[in-house]
Amino acid sequence: MAPEPWEPAAFKARVDRVLRRFVAEEADRFAAVDPVLGPVAGQLEAAVADGKRLRAAFCYWGWRAAGQPDSEALVRAAASMELVHAAAVVHDDLIDDSPLRHGRPTAHRALRAAVPGHPRSTAAARSLAMLVGDLLMALAGQLFADSGLPAAYLGRARPLWAALARELIAGECLEIMLTGTAPDTSASLKVVRYKTAKYTVEQPLLIGGTLAGAGRRLREGYSSYGLPLGEAFQLRDDLLGLFGDPDLTGKAEADDVRGHRPTALLAETWRASDEDGRERLRALLGRGDLDQDGLDAVRGAMHRLGAPGRVENMITARVEEALDALHELDVPAPAAAALTSLAHAAAVRPS
Repeated sequence: MAPEPWEPAAFKARVDRVLRRFVAEEADRFAAVDPVLGPVAGQLEAAVADGKRLRAAFCYWGWRAAGQPDSEALVRAAASMELVHAAAVVHDDLIDDSPLRHGRPTAHRALRAAVPGHPRSTAAARSLAMLVGDLLMALAGQLFADSGLPAAYLGRARPLWAALARELIAGECLEIMLTGTAPDTSASLKVVRYKTAKYTVEQPLLIGGTLAGAGRRLREGYSSYGLPLGEAFQLRDDLLGLFGDPDLTGKAEADDVRGHRPTALLAETWRASDEDGRERLRALLGRGDLDQDGLDAVRGAMHRLGAPGRVENMITARVEEALDALHELDVPAPAAAALTSLAHAAAVRPS
């Protein structure tokens, strides 16, 4: 049985055990096709080596808040949310050409070593990474279906998987199509909602609740809590990406600026800039050769125009909205406490 009150580290360890055993077995089967596939199989395992397991936790507490008891089968189903995330991360890093994740080379960078004799080794490594992400998404569905939960439970949650994939990919497409365009806060927040917020908090909660047989009112409450909290999570991520310590974030700090990505932080800077300021930003955004001085110039403009503070206010408002929605729900005390703790863990993270 899961300990009461909830212990996040113990839950993370349970999810880690499920993921590492399942993915290791699948990686072995994959590599057994031919020894040359070993590096690709290794990237499957690398994709699940790290993580806070927040998505699994939201799925678990979506189940528990609906009155269901602790269940190892449910933990397996919840762990599948982390494979969705792993797939999304591999694809996102590939799309953005990010060099680092968790302080290590991203899949498409690491896999260059697997094709040293290929006439187009960089393109080949990118193709391999794309396929790693595809396989991780397929494995997510497999782990969910084979979790051990009753078929009737799984059946009622299956339509949510289609929504999760559709909305996640729509958000990724929106980000690609808006990259390099004139920054706009509303458009950026729409990307945040569909690319991250829904599959990070709302959909895992809804899947856990639907597996548990949650009623309409509770599911609506999950959305009222999950959407603003998921947005707060990504807004925090954007701040940490540019102003956090790379040794703690594990990411390259200039990625968003070099990629001219449609973040709310950049949109708020653009909105507050005069024409001269925008001209200076145009000269810096999207430059793959941006140096430290250029990055510091963008950061300086953001600070002068108060953009980080406005994004902090967005985060605070969304966390408060999420907690207000949670307080309106009639859920067991352990679930309410856990979801409150998760709200703070998602939106307040070390820099």
